[in-house]
Amino acid sequence: MTDDVNRRIARRVKALRAQLGISLTGLAVKSGVSRSMISLVERGESSPTAVVLEKLAAGLDTTLAGLFAAPAATATPEPRGPVARAADQVEWRDPASGYRRRNLTAAGLDVPLQLVEVRFPAKARVSFDNHTRATRIHQQVWIIAGTMELTVGHDLHRLEAGDCLALQLDQPLMFHNPGDKPARYLVALVDERRNAR
Repeated sequence: MTDDVNRRIARRVKALRAQLGISLTGLAVKSGVSRSMISLVERGESSPTAVVLEKLAAGLDTTLAGLFAAPAATATPEPRGPVARAADQVEWRDPASGYRRRNLTAAGLDVPLQLVEVRFPAKARVSFDNHTRATRIHQQVWIIAGTMELTVGHDLHRLEAGDCLALQLDQPLMFHNPGDKPARYLVALVDERRNAR
C-alpha cells in the first residue's frame, strides 16, 4: 500500500511540476527541498515525510491533500463522480510521526473544498513552515476525539473533542498531541483560487 501511495505522489508531483513548467532546480528553490530529494520523490524511491510534502505542495501551489490526487493522465482513470467510497480513499502514513491521513473528497473532483481525516498518535508532533503560496489556503480543524495542541505562528490553541479552529496556511503551524491516546480530527481546506471560479 505504501508503494502505491508513493507512486501516486511521484506521478502527481511530476505532473504538477510539468504543468507549471518548472525544472527540478526551480522547484527546489521554490520549495526549499533539495533537487536530489525531489528526484527521489518523483521516481517513487522515497517515503517523504509530511514536512517534505508540505514544502513541495507550497512550491507547486497546491495543498498537501492535493499531492494525493491522481494525475490527469493515468492508465486507469479514476471515477469523477461525487461519491468517494471508503475503499477508494487514499490513506497515507507519515514515516516521521506516524500520523495517518485519509483524503475523503472524491479523487479527480474539481471542487474548492477538500476534506481530510487525520489520526494522530499520542505524544507525536509535526511542524510545518507553510511557505507563501500564490493563492490563499484556508483550513479548519475539527477535533473528533482526543486532544490536540495547534500552534499557529506564536498562538497556541488547545483543542478538545468538538472544538474547531479556523486558520490560514500562511505562517508556521505545529500539530502536537499532548495526550496518552491517539487523537482524531477532520481537516477542511479551501483554496481561494478554486473558490473564485
